[in-house]
Amino acid sequence: MEASSLTFTAANSAAASANKQCRVPVKKTAIADAHAPSVSLPLRFVITGLLSLFVGVAWLASRPILLAGYHYSPEVVALTHLLVLGCITSIVMGAMYQLVPVALETRLHNERLARWQFVFHVAGFTGMVVMFLLWNMKQVGHFGSILGIGVGLFVYNLVRTLRSVPRWNVIATAIASSLSWLTLTVLAGLFLASAKCWPQISPFNPLAQMHAHAHLGIVGVFLLLLLGVSFKLIPMFTLSDVQSPRRAACAIWLINAGLAGLVATIAPASPWKLLFALVIIAGLVVYAVEMLAILRARKRRTLDWGLKYFLTALGLLAPLSLLAIILCWPSLPATEFTMQLESVYGFLALFGVVVFGVVGMLFKIVPFLVWYARYSKEIGRNKVPSLAELYSEPLQAVTYWLYVVGLAATSVAIALANQNAARWGFALIVAALAVFAVNMGLILSHLRPPRPEPLPDSVSLGGILA
Repeated sequence: MEASSLTFTAANSAAASANKQCRVPVKKTAIADAHAPSVSLPLRFVITGLLSLFVGVAWLASRPILLAGYHYSPEVVALTHLLVLGCITSIVMGAMYQLVPVALETRLHNERLARWQFVFHVAGFTGMVVMFLLWNMKQVGHFGSILGIGVGLFVYNLVRTLRSVPRWNVIATAIASSLSWLTLTVLAGLFLASAKCWPQISPFNPLAQMHAHAHLGIVGVFLLLLLGVSFKLIPMFTLSDVQSPRRAACAIWLINAGLAGLVATIAPASPWKLLFALVIIAGLVVYAVEMLAILRARKRRTLDWGLKYFLTALGLLAPLSLLAIILCWPSLPATEFTMQLESVYGFLALFGVVVFGVVGMLFKIVPFLVWYARYSKEIGRNKVPSLAELYSEPLQAVTYWLYVVGLAATSVAIALANQNAARWGFALIVAALAVFAVNMGLILSHLRPPRPEPLPDSVSLGGILA
């Protein structure tokens, strides 16, 4: 079984420490050193994403009518883009800069280019959110173009990185697919902004166009990326393997094919969209079969909280698929309740699958980035904490249950268009994310220079990997 890159890094560090104590010179060959960029690069994206998440959640908590009301308004569109571009896209970009080189055993093409891309990205999404709030679509297009430059640099950087991959696999396929859909999502968004200024250029209904644009981003970019990365992360942290590469590839290709057809049929409001939704769902079923096989074959029986978050988020794809079938049904009447179901669908996709999945991923990525940045050079010289000592597991459990209950309560409140219930349901999500922020603060606090502690008589590899 292929060893985890992150685990191998810690193992190399511990081995170097032990040998150093024995006065034996050791050349440092950790995989993180060989492939991953400087940890400051992904961390700046992750921190930007976390700040955007907390601003967005505070905004939504202060305006619960945005949850209980209809989903197409300037404020809702502005808030959605803050969460999607400022939070999720930022975190995903940072994670990809860290994980792609390590997972695919290659180097990032150009780290300096990635730093410039960060500037364009932040300027672009910040301006877009403000201009959406003012509903100045011409300026949305201008700032969207700045964001598009950043996305172009990001895609170029990762495409050049993928070209140097020594072994192409299903993870590389999912990442390449996600990059392709990201490019189309940005182009579609710029087209939508232009159509708002010059309606004659588009023959489609504006709301249908927005729904197609949303599916390009959520399914094409984020869902495909989560599923692809899970074929690396889940086996890595459960000590298992992908059981059927053919089955895993089939799932990714079915979702790609279904999404292409779905977007082409949503915009003209074609009844064929149900067929392509079912193709995507078939891909998800194949994925679930493979993921269950991976989990059954795992050697590490206990699932930590980060994995529980991630797997729960993936499990929410089941009710989301049922909602997709209902909303795609050709004879579905356009009533107030069915329009609220659209809001539930968007809320579950964004806060249930994507945000919750990203939070789980952060509990695997951020502790390692912080540990490596602050303590990797201390190995062999001072006592260092294990990864698990950087955060609080009880706080992880509190966050998990508050979030799950809040997600269920808010979804029901949105379906019933009950503003008071939505306020209290979302308050649980706010509380969960507040506890999550405390835990992230505990992790990030380790970036301060550590106080040296005497090295124990023996170095325990198991203690570092705990």
